[in-house]
Amino acid sequence: MTIHRHRYGNGFLALWCADDATDALVDAVSRAATEDAMAIAIVWFSPDGLDAGRFAETLHRDVPGLTVCGCSTCGEITPGGLQGGGAVVLLMPARHVDVSVTLIENVDTAGMQQIARCASRARDDFLDRWGRDSGSIFAMTLIDGLTFAEDATTAAVQQGLEDIPLVGGSAGDDLEFRRTVLIHRGQVHDRAAILLLVRSRLPYRLFTDNNFVPTAEKLVVTRSDADRRIVYEFNAEPAAHAYAEAIGGEAAGLRAMSFAAHPLILTIGGEHFCRSIQSMNPDDSLTFFCAIDDGLVLTVARSEGMVRSSHLLLESIETHIGPLDCVIGYDCIYRKLDAAHRHVTDRMEALFRDRHVVGCNTYGEQFGATHVNQTFTGVAFGRASP
Repeated sequence: MTIHRHRYGNGFLALWCADDATDALVDAVSRAATEDAMAIAIVWFSPDGLDAGRFAETLHRDVPGLTVCGCSTCGEITPGGLQGGGAVVLLMPARHVDVSVTLIENVDTAGMQQIARCASRARDDFLDRWGRDSGSIFAMTLIDGLTFAEDATTAAVQQGLEDIPLVGGSAGDDLEFRRTVLIHRGQVHDRAAILLLVRSRLPYRLFTDNNFVPTAEKLVVTRSDADRRIVYEFNAEPAAHAYAEAIGGEAAGLRAMSFAAHPLILTIGGEHFCRSIQSMNPDDSLTFFCAIDDGLVLTVARSEGMVRSSHLLLESIETHIGPLDCVIGYDCIYRKLDAAHRHVTDRMEALFRDRHVVGCNTYGEQFGATHVNQTFTGVAFGRASP
């Protein structure tokens, strides 16, 4: 099996394979960790592209000094382009970053106070170990994307972190919606979240971006199950029929591509927050990726100018931190589907490749205290000082 390798100017190293090459990837990560002092290896993988248990257990045993974590995806963003069915690993040198990784279990039942306390302890432990200055520290979350708990988890984690900013992504499973998994300390977990704290000695900037254009169509949630993120009625009509009518289609024709091309947005303080639909149910209700409740007024939007919006975002970051050396990106699976629908996949792939983006397609993204959908979110690193 071929393991591809790309070393960035700052010493970050990406390893990736296009199909299941678990043992070869383990060997490549092990060798890389001996060639350079690596602080962490983050792996993003398709459920069919990696034996997650064997990968995690073997590296934990053979390279005990290397912190390894990761999550399952809906596709990987590699230095060579977009792929599915494989895995990509990003290794970050200890000379540039200090890291800690905390597992938060049972996020769907733990409660916000317990999650916030866990994040607060992680923050305090990190500052005690690496120094009390939090100015160069950011946090990254990887969350089980099928727990219906990402909104509460994100808000609670940010509360516990206080002034430390947060980005992250929700694990996926190639749109099967069966099980998403996380890797932490040699084991595979679900119903959990991973919290990474990173102190960077490189210039960096956290970001999030969407390309929504609101329309005049409004849908009011008139009956829902907030705990399960299910909307039964919009405007007192069956949810699927009301949504289909609003986008000019029929309920029988609704597909993932429909939801990607016609997102629903919640507007708060002039900002748009996507409430993406995960699936249509047999009773014509709709299950969402984000929190939903009775009385919410949602606006039908359309996605336009994805390539231009992402290009302008990355260009603006460069004005603050200089040329981009490596960008960890969480790109929503619906953006990937929408790009295909609009025939701009090649252009998005070229942009990601040119701007050194590595990461994955997700079931949702986290930015600050908010869990969002249909965004491009992450952290961009500039070049090391001479």
